[in-house]
Amino acid sequence: MITQIKGRLVEKNPTDVVIDCNGVGYLLHVSLHTFSLIPDQEVLQLYTHLQVKEDSHTLFGFAEKSEREIFRLLISVSGIGASTARTMLSSLHPDQIKDAIASNDVATIQSIKGIGAKTAQRVIIDLKDKILKVYNIDELSVSQNNTNKDEALSALETLGFNRKQSEKVVDKILKVSPDETVENIIKQALKNL
Repeated sequence: MITQIKGRLVEKNPTDVVIDCNGVGYLLHVSLHTFSLIPDQEVLQLYTHLQVKEDSHTLFGFAEKSEREIFRLLISVSGIGASTARTMLSSLHPDQIKDAIASNDVATIQSIKGIGAKTAQRVIIDLKDKILKVYNIDELSVSQNNTNKDEALSALETLGFNRKQSEKVVDKILKVSPDETVENIIKQALKNL
């Protein structure tokens, strides 16, 4: 099993990179999240996941171990292949996926291109316990924050703001102060919308 590769960055594209490791060029498929974290410096180290199939061996590269763990959890779900998992990690930050699973947020997972309602539900059913256990998340705190988030988003939507735009702003606010009250979330969001 190849678990990491360190070498000279030869080529960098939004979907893949080539790393020269002692004269051998390795093609690693990456998510947009990893792509955004890859510096343009000469030497690069990526954590990897090797997928062995009947007709191919494919390497996936990750800038962070935590992203690789989420990737491995996602591909363990029936109906989610490596390319779908990579699309999920390109569409959402790994923490957003983790939080969405922990808080039964089907809508967030379903917002990813190619993920339908049934698949989103299967991801949550299959991975919720693992996510809560592995990341030691308290289920109560997740649902409490999400209730505040949902209330704030509905209020902003009622005021005529775009839901997607509002959600980005509210997520930023909750990242800084996760225990913020609904009222304060709305006040801060209005300043930033």
